Amino acid sequence: MSDLPATAPALRQRLTRMLATVGPGLVVMMADTEAGSVITAAQSGAQWGYRLLLLQFLLVPLMFMAQELTVRLGLCTGKGYVELIRQRFGRVMAAITATVLLISCFGALLTQMSGLVGAGSLFAIPGWVILLMLVVFILGMVLTGSYRSVERVTLALGLFGLAFVAMAIKSRPDMSRLLHDIARMPLDNPDYLYLMAANLGTSVMPWTVFYQQSALIDKGLDATHLPIARADTLMGAVFCQVLTAAIVIAAAATLGGHPAGLDSIAQIGEAFGALIGPAWGKLVFAIGLAGGALVATIVVCLSAVWAVGEALGVRHSLEQHPLDAPWFYGPFALLLIGGAVLVGSGVNLIRLSIAVGVLNALLIPLILLFLFWLAYRALPTEHRLRGRYAQVVAVIFTLTSALGLYAGLGGALGW
Repeated sequence: MSDLPATAPALRQRLTRMLATVGPGLVVMMADTEAGSVITAAQSGAQWGYRLLLLQFLLVPLMFMAQELTVRLGLCTGKGYVELIRQRFGRVMAAITATVLLISCFGALLTQMSGLVGAGSLFAIPGWVILLMLVVFILGMVLTGSYRSVERVTLALGLFGLAFVAMAIKSRPDMSRLLHDIARMPLDNPDYLYLMAANLGTSVMPWTVFYQQSALIDKGLDATHLPIARADTLMGAVFCQVLTAAIVIAAAATLGGHPAGLDSIAQIGEAFGALIGPAWGKLVFAIGLAGGALVATIVVCLSAVWAVGEALGVRHSLEQHPLDAPWFYGPFALLLIGGAVLVGSGVNLIRLSIAVGVLNALLIPLILLFLFWLAYRALPTEHRLRGRYAQVVAVIFTLTSALGLYAGLGGALGW
């Protein structure tokens, strides 16, 4: 009994430490289940049945390996991805890397906003109303809160993605057809390769690497938080791909047999809505789509301005007051408003979302190469990437890069 007083504070301390660390890994992976991922997964199920389902689970180790290295780099160096590249390779390479990120971020931002407009169209809500509410909501949250408050809001929004799991269960997939499709992957078909590249590019995205590393620093964590941060990242990767697989399953069961693919968010919403009921089904689908899109909108905007700040050598933090960091909050607002204006002018969401995913797949080799090199050389000796695990990571990163290039170029050029 005498040990109880000492044990309780120790338990509280460990619990407090865990809660303080958990967040960036889950947030970045919830953002990974964004509008582009939802649309790409739905298109995969509609066009190819379950033939792209296995890929979703094969991506879990890759996603964890990539994000775990960003966790090491962030916690053990206290520096962001672009900041490390600037110090190791110079300002020119840092500027190139930041430019790659900005392209990926802006494409992703357009996809999220278009997705939200599409979700609103299911209920006849004008696009400009959705965009105005989105800009006001996100700017209000970021300008008046700290990183921790932003993180709590994004975690709550990300849980809406569980709606897709309910839809997959409700769809009652045909297991014999599922197993049949998984065993037959038409790797010589350009259309299949194009969607494979899009799935890869909506799972391993440049901005997820940038965001998690910078978020860990902004949260004030260090190398002592490494074990919990790794667990946070693993949970996030599994959560993300379970949701994505659920979308493929629901789409294959309800939309399978559409070789021409999908044309609009409304088409996906109507089909998914039939699983639960016309009114409730569309609402559940819209909530699931909107949750991931809102999280991703916040994450890609933060990733972009953090990366620009790191390339310029300027410190960054959501803890700073807007008047003390106009270079940070100004570009954030401009990126958000600029995206809303462009989306308001009208854009084909389905084609845009898949094209952005393919673009990300083509950028994967550059991102993974720098990530591996930094983990191999820039980390303190005790945390450096070494031994057999380094060899495994090198092989998986190489195969992923080759697959991204082959599938992206092959699908786009019709090889």
